[in-house]
Amino acid sequence: MASSAADSSPFKKVQIQRDDTTFDAYVIGKDDAPGIVVVQEWWGVDFEIKNNAQKISQFDGGYKALIPDLYRGKVGLEVAEAQHLMDGLDWQGAVKDIEASVNWLKANGSKKVGVTGYCMGGALSIASSVLAPGVDAVVAFYGVPSPGLADPAQAKAPVQAHFGELDGFVGFSDPETAKALEQKLKAAGVPHEVYIYPGLSHAFMNSSPEGEERRKKMGLNDKDDAGVELAWSRFRSWMKKYLTS
Repeated sequence: MASSAADSSPFKKVQIQRDDTTFDAYVIGKDDAPGIVVVQEWWGVDFEIKNNAQKISQFDGGYKALIPDLYRGKVGLEVAEAQHLMDGLDWQGAVKDIEASVNWLKANGSKKVGVTGYCMGGALSIASSVLAPGVDAVVAFYGVPSPGLADPAQAKAPVQAHFGELDGFVGFSDPETAKALEQKLKAAGVPHEVYIYPGLSHAFMNSSPEGEERRKKMGLNDKDDAGVELAWSRFRSWMKKYLTS
């Protein structure tokens, strides 16, 4: 069922070239609108990331949302598969995919382009603020890049970041990592907002029925619709401020 649902989806599939490789990307939203690159979780380009991109495309005056397929068509259905795919990812290459996606949006009608992402995509979003010229704003959800990939203190775009108070991914998205990120951004004078949500754990933005079911399987039983809506409202304000003014 999943593949046929994807086939009839409102997304347009495009091919984007970078260096000597081509990758698929999925685009939705208004043609002449500001662009937002939406970066996948460790699962790959699945229902959850498409749900979020579709939602983002409809915010405010409308955005052109683009999901680059960093895994080149592969999707993890179980945690072990997703972990394997993420472990095998060329992170520097993934940042180049994001940069190529930003450039594609700018070449196709978007004057300004932001980047957002979740989990693995959150870390890559922050990395793109450092390594990808042309990024105008970043909103990252529960992910910070390794020091070997990118130093957030060198971000060239404003960064907003969201974390759960109960997130147990130490060194990646736990509260201590969130606080360290905030201190770095502050010390470097990067425009930023960092939020930690009480009572929420990793992947709290996964609020579709399937996403909630998958979180429960992972032992993540927290649920706070008000917290999710608050995060979305902050996301909207940040992107509106930096992409539409």
